[in-house]
Amino acid sequence: MALVYHEEYLRHEQHPTHPERRERLSYTVDRFEEEGLFEIEGIDLVEPDPVDREVIELVHDPEHVELIRRMSESGGGMIDLDTAVAPETYDQALLAAGGSVLAVELVVRGEYDTAFAMVRPPGHHAGRAKAAGFCYFNNAAIAAEYAIRELGVDSVAILDWDAHHGDGTQEIFYDRDDVLYVSIHQDGRTLYPGTGFPYEAGEGPGEGYTVNIPVLPRSGDRTYREAFQRIVEPVVREFDPDLILISAGQDCHFTDPITDLAVTAEGYRWMMQRATELAEDLGASGPVAVLEGGYSVEDGLPYTNLGVVCGMAGVPADLREPMDPQEENPRGPEGVRKVAREHSRYWTSVKA
Repeated sequence: MALVYHEEYLRHEQHPTHPERRERLSYTVDRFEEEGLFEIEGIDLVEPDPVDREVIELVHDPEHVELIRRMSESGGGMIDLDTAVAPETYDQALLAAGGSVLAVELVVRGEYDTAFAMVRPPGHHAGRAKAAGFCYFNNAAIAAEYAIRELGVDSVAILDWDAHHGDGTQEIFYDRDDVLYVSIHQDGRTLYPGTGFPYEAGEGPGEGYTVNIPVLPRSGDRTYREAFQRIVEPVVREFDPDLILISAGQDCHFTDPITDLAVTAEGYRWMMQRATELAEDLGASGPVAVLEGGYSVEDGLPYTNLGVVCGMAGVPADLREPMDPQEENPRGPEGVRKVAREHSRYWTSVKA
C-alpha cells in the first residue's frame, strides 16, 4: 500500500488551539514510526505534488477557487467562525488535493493495491462554491472526478465515515448516478452541519445514489458493524463500482473532543478491513482512503489512523486504547435498522 504524505501538510495552521491543527498528523507520524510501519515491506511512503488549479475546478466553481487564492495572497481572512484562510492556505489546499489525486492514480494504474492519503486541510464540507467546516477544496470529490475524467473510471463509490456529515460531497454529486455517496455520521440533529438525513437521497438521475446513515450519539463498534452489514456492503455490492474511495474521518473515536460517538481503534481497523475485502470481492480498485476529521490528537487519532493502515495492509499492530472505551448506546443498532427501511426503496439488497 501507499502512504501518501508530505511534511508541508504540517504548515497549515489556523491557530495553535484550533481542532484542525498540525499535531493531527505529526503525532500520527510519530506513532507510525514507533510501530515500525515505515519499515514494513509493501508499505511505501510517497510524496505528492500540488495539483493545478484546473484539477480543483473539476468540481469547484472558478469563482470559489479564485476567492481562496486571493484571500491567501492578501494575507488571509475568515470564511466563518471555524474556517480561517492563512497566507499558505491556497497552496496547502492544492497540495492536499494533490495527495488525494496521487493516491487514486497509484491505485487505479495498478502501482499499489491500496492507498491512504494523510492530507490536511480536510475537504468533505467544501461544496462547489463554498468553504466551511475547516475545509476549502473537497479532496475526495476532486479525486473521484479526476478518476472519472482522466483515468477511465466509470463509477466511484465514496464511503464517508467521518462523524460529521459530508454535506459538500453530497452536494457535488447529488444528481449523479455514476458516483455513489454513502455516509455514516452522527445524527444531524446533534452535530454540525445538521444535514445527512435518510430522505436526502439524491435528485434526478442521482435519486437513490446518496445513502445517508445517521447514527445516535454514543454509537460505537456494534452500531457501525450493523450499518456496514445491513446497508453499506449490500449497497456497494449492488452498485458494483470501479473504484472505492473512503472519506476517512477518524472523529468517531470515543475520545474525540468535538463529537459524541464511541468507536474504537479496533472498530476502525475492522471497517477498513471490510472495505478492503469488499473491493477485492468486486474487483474494484482500492480502497483509497483520504483523511478527513479526527481531533483527539494524542489519545485517539494516532491509534485510529494506525487502525486504518492495519486494516488496509493486513498487518498487526498495537491498537491499545489510552483509556477504557465509553459505554455504547444500546439503541444504536436499532436506529440503523430503521434507516435501512428508507434505503430499501432504492436498493433491493437492503433488507428492511
